[in-house]
Order: sequence, then C-alpha cells, then structure tokens
Amino acid sequence: MFVDAVDVRVRAGKGGDGVTSFRREKYVAKGGPDGGDGGKGGDVVVRAETNTHTLSGFRHEKTLSAENGEAGKTNRGRGKSGEDLEVNVPVGTIIYEGDSVVADLDEPGQTALIGKGGGGGFGNAHFTSSTRQAPRMAELGESGEEKTLRFELKTVADIGLVGLPNAGKSTLLSVISNAKPAIADYAFTTLEPNLGVVDVGGTALVFADIPGLISGASGGKGLGDGFLRHIERTKTLLYLIDSLSEDVVSDYRTLRQELSSYAIDVASKPHLVALTRIDAIDEETLAAQMELLGEAGVENVYPVSSVARKGLDALLRQALELSRSVPEAQEEEGETDDIPTITLGDDPDAWWVEQISGQYVVHGEKIGRFAERTDFSNQEAVQRFRDILRKKGIDRELERFGVERGDTIVAGGKTFQW
Repeated sequence: MFVDAVDVRVRAGKGGDGVTSFRREKYVAKGGPDGGDGGKGGDVVVRAETNTHTLSGFRHEKTLSAENGEAGKTNRGRGKSGEDLEVNVPVGTIIYEGDSVVADLDEPGQTALIGKGGGGGFGNAHFTSSTRQAPRMAELGESGEEKTLRFELKTVADIGLVGLPNAGKSTLLSVISNAKPAIADYAFTTLEPNLGVVDVGGTALVFADIPGLISGASGGKGLGDGFLRHIERTKTLLYLIDSLSEDVVSDYRTLRQELSSYAIDVASKPHLVALTRIDAIDEETLAAQMELLGEAGVENVYPVSSVARKGLDALLRQALELSRSVPEAQEEEGETDDIPTITLGDDPDAWWVEQISGQYVVHGEKIGRFAERTDFSNQEAVQRFRDILRKKGIDRELERFGVERGDTIVAGGKTFQW
C-alpha cells in the first residue's frame, strides 16, 4: 500500500541519572565522592534514501523511540550513551511540526535531527569544591524531546506525467523506462505515483506517473487532491491527452483547471503535451485532433503511441531540452540586518515569572533545564537549586509577585514548595 502522509510520535532517549557514591577501598577510611555522570539519551535521526519509495512502514510503527542513556557508575564512571535511532525515509519527504517545516529531505543521503536526546545528569563527583568536599547529591538525566510530527512525501522528478484516468501514462512510463506500473483498461489503475528513470542521449531523466485527475479532483472528487502534492516537486510537466477522446480540448482544459485550483505555481510549470494512442486512429482523425488543439492555442503537442513506439524519440528529446531549460531552485538570500534582534526565545538564559491559578511559574530554557535535572527529594539538591534562583535574581522576582512560604513554584515541569 502506498502511504504519502502519516503522523509519527517521536521520543528521543532520556539522559541517564548521575550517581551519588563515595570511594570505598581497603586502607582508605574516607574516600572522596566518585559518582559518575549519566550517559546522553539517543537522538532520533531521519535519512533520505532512494531504495524506499513510500511511508507505508510507518503505518504500523508510528512511534520512533531512541535508547535511554545509562546511569553513571562508581569510580567516576560515565554511563553509556543511548544509541541513536536512524530511520530511512524516501527522498522528497517533508517533516512538519504543526505548520512549521522541521526538515525537507530532497537529496539522497540527506539527514535531519528530529528528536534530540536528553543530557545526562552530573554525578556527585562533579560538585566537589573547596567548600563542598563531600556532596551527597547528583543530578537527574534530562528527558529527551517528545513530539508528534507529520511526514509528507512529495515525489521528486524531472517530469511529471499528468492526465485524465486511462490516458496512457502508465503505459508510456513502462515503455520508456524500466518501471513496472499497474496497467489495465479501466480508470484509476494507478493508485500511487510511480517513478521511472529514462536514458535520453546519455542523460538520465526521472519521470513520475501521477494518478489520474478528473474534474473536481482539487476539491476531493475521484482520488482527490492527495496526490497533487507530488506534482509540486516536478520541474516540468507532460500532459497526456487521449486521442480517442470526444473532446481533446476540454480534456486539456480540465487538467489545467485542476492544477490551477490546487496551486497557481503548479499550473504555471513548463510543460509539453502528448496526444496518446495514435495507433488506434487513422491519419485523418489525428490531423483533426491536432487542428482542434492548435485552434485552442495548445502548443508543443506531440502525437505518440506507446504500444507502437511512434513519436517517442522526438517527445523525449524535447522533454530533455525543456528540463534543461528550467534552472535549479535556489534559495533566496535574505538581507541580514547589521544589528541582530534578540528575543526572549533566542536567549537560553532569559527567564520570566507569571502567576497561574495560584502557582508561580518560572519560564526559561536554562532555568527549566536546571529544574528538570534537580532531584527535589534531596534537600542538598533543593538548596543548590535555590542558590541558582538567587544568583539569577529569580527569587527577588518571585518575592515581587508576592510569593510566600509554602507556595507552589513550577519550573521545567517540576513543582516544589517555597
């Protein structure tokens, strides 16, 4: 089954907890702290590969989980980091978080980090100092990123074959390439995009057979507009019109209208027109159909027969020339301001306080991470966190908000009493 859009839950690995331990050896009465740090949690990474063509593998495995880091060890031993999870996706996969694009994988071998593993907590050996020689606290490991992402596949090709159902797209692709699409004499034989590589004068062109469109497809009729997204990634288009049609001009206009309704820039892509199945009509009928298209202003029309292999060489040569005429997409270089603008979201040290439902919530990336790593069941660790609040001036801000002893403070998803 072809799947070109799927929601996936991503869970990066949790960092390992730091350890509280002290050196214990014969003849060493009071060994110092030697608790090691926890290992980092594994990341979730996606890689674009050419040997996979659908997202169907995610229909049954919709949660991608990386390995957790191991806890620290005695004798300052560091816990083992969790193994990263690397997942292959087809070239052309776009990954969204809400409406934001997380990754656009349009080249083979391209990778993207979609879930960052949590950092490991420090062991008590990390906290030794001249004034704290025997710390009895260690940090907890950070949680890995957890989010729901949407994977969408948009086929990447040089030329997209577009036509009404049963216009001969699959037959053409099977003749000019090594692709083996389903072919039958009924509408909607093609239920998923097929790719074929065609050698034209020593140059490889990638053709994509897009499932047939009907009038109203952009509004959900027939197979709907789900497959129209694949046309967005093709450089050029080849419209296929069945020469046996009773109204070839209407067929052409229907295709143009559906593409325009879906996206104006899709309909404006450079294109050629192939009048197919000419082996099934006589010369007089062919001339009449060509004349009708010409009178309607349809240009670059090539009569072809895939079965009889007529007119294919001329069509492919022109397709290559058209593809070469389209420049590669280039990212626009935006102007850079001389003075950068820094917002609260850009500065990890930034923080702010607000009162919500009787609780005092401390926001901020760095202070949130400190809170998450704090073991609030350990009084020494709690005191360290209070010292951090004091050094950052957060305690004064809480007092300005009117915090009193016993009130609930929330930071980094953790709660504790003031």
